[in-house]
Amino acid sequence: MQISSVRDTLTELKELGIGDIANVYYQLSPEELISQTLARRQGSLTDSGALAVNTGEFTGRSPKDKFIVKDGKTADSVNWNDFNQPFSTENFDNLFGKISAYLKDKQVWVRDCYACADPAYRVNIRVITETPWANLFAYNMFLRPSDEEVEHMDPEWTVIQVPGFLANPATDGTRQHNFSIVSFTKKMIIIGGSAYTGEIKKGIFTILNYVLPHEHGVLPMHCSANQGKKGDTAIFFGLSGTGKTTLSADPERKLIGDDEHGWNSHNVFNFEGGCYAKTIDLSAEKEPQIFQAIQDGALLENIGYYPNSNKVNYEDGSITENTRVSYPLHYIDNALEPSIGSTPKNIFFLTCDAYGVLPPVSKLTPGQAMYQFMSGYTAKVAGTEAGITEPKSTFSACFGAPFMPLHPAQYAKMLGEKMREHEVNVWMINTGWTGGAYGTGQRIKLAFTRAMITAALTGELEKVAYREHEVFGVAIPESCPGVPDEILDPRNTWKDTTAYDNKAADLAAQFVRNFEKYADKTDKEILDAAPKPLQ
Repeated sequence: MQISSVRDTLTELKELGIGDIANVYYQLSPEELISQTLARRQGSLTDSGALAVNTGEFTGRSPKDKFIVKDGKTADSVNWNDFNQPFSTENFDNLFGKISAYLKDKQVWVRDCYACADPAYRVNIRVITETPWANLFAYNMFLRPSDEEVEHMDPEWTVIQVPGFLANPATDGTRQHNFSIVSFTKKMIIIGGSAYTGEIKKGIFTILNYVLPHEHGVLPMHCSANQGKKGDTAIFFGLSGTGKTTLSADPERKLIGDDEHGWNSHNVFNFEGGCYAKTIDLSAEKEPQIFQAIQDGALLENIGYYPNSNKVNYEDGSITENTRVSYPLHYIDNALEPSIGSTPKNIFFLTCDAYGVLPPVSKLTPGQAMYQFMSGYTAKVAGTEAGITEPKSTFSACFGAPFMPLHPAQYAKMLGEKMREHEVNVWMINTGWTGGAYGTGQRIKLAFTRAMITAALTGELEKVAYREHEVFGVAIPESCPGVPDEILDPRNTWKDTTAYDNKAADLAAQFVRNFEKYADKTDKEILDAAPKPLQ
């Protein structure tokens, strides 16, 4: 549906600095965007009605090609590092000019949408894309204004995605031909050389991770969240492969959101209006809610089909293991709308510890919670990535380092303050190995993990005795309903306890080495929560 005239939109684009556009498709419906994608032979329909596309050269984000413009606004506030790389104002302006010239006489798709379900923090966004299916992604992932709202919307931020435009590193200041660059002063994100839609989503997440804490005192979180029947909210942090999506998808609880949230003084709110879920090895049995959401209007990326059919083979990773689907949040039948929950009662840090060291469930003090939050630990196992033949530790600050423009200690301090103010329980859940490392021990059963989380949510773990882990200092429950007592202390599950002690000391040393880069800006309470290897 055309909400405002093409002529008006053309004028607005000219005012932005993009002129001589051949045609603007503004605020089209999903049906129209899908029809245009099919007509241009840019995608195909699956047997479930979803649209499937191939994102081309890039099938995932490219963190090394993400930049932030370093200017008077950001020079002293951004935590410059390998993820927050500086880019000059001059190079940004030159690239924008080249993008404008590239779009001359081309068609573009424009969508006005917004982020942040809490109206107090709403950020209006205009997404300009080179393909109709990328605009469908924006429709699915961001919050959708009503027709009446659209008529009066004043976009605050602009995202321009032009995968067909390739930068010249020698003259443009980029690392290679693809790029994603944020200018906080101009309130603009430009993305070129990559059609991977996740760059759009994470670009907006990055700006919210700067603006909300820096200007509003809101803690942004890379987490999933759900709400119980009594209105109690739970938050799940975790890196890829730790079970964040699986464990937060609970038929007994309403889903607030699966990836990005803000926490203010009185609620938790979703940044998004949709979900962007991995689909590799997806099945109706393992992930029924996601499986059922892949229907008309959903957008599948880089999947494969069974031979001579339009039936998706979710086990097919020949293009990428990072196969994805985006769909509106209301495609999940127990989604909470509007996606705003109460102040959380429980926070879960999910880790897949392939070394078999960490307890399957443990309770953290505020200091330990801030330390673990800043560490953002998990361990990948052999086979998950090329070249990995044994467990490999991964540390990602705040469980989302590539999207955090501020220093991790700033986010951790906010978390600690909120924990104390609202008396929140923080639990660390190991969804990885027990009885030994990967290859020797066994994966902790999903049924046991669910039982531990349920016991925490229902308050059953408040009624049991605890003991302190010798190295990591976390509190281990001595019993948990639905879980054998003998697996709660990981040391007891190893045949060779000396081998366990050695592995625990090794992992503790990895934590300490990783944390060295944060020490100068981190207070004593957090530093004192570091693991302490046995002497």
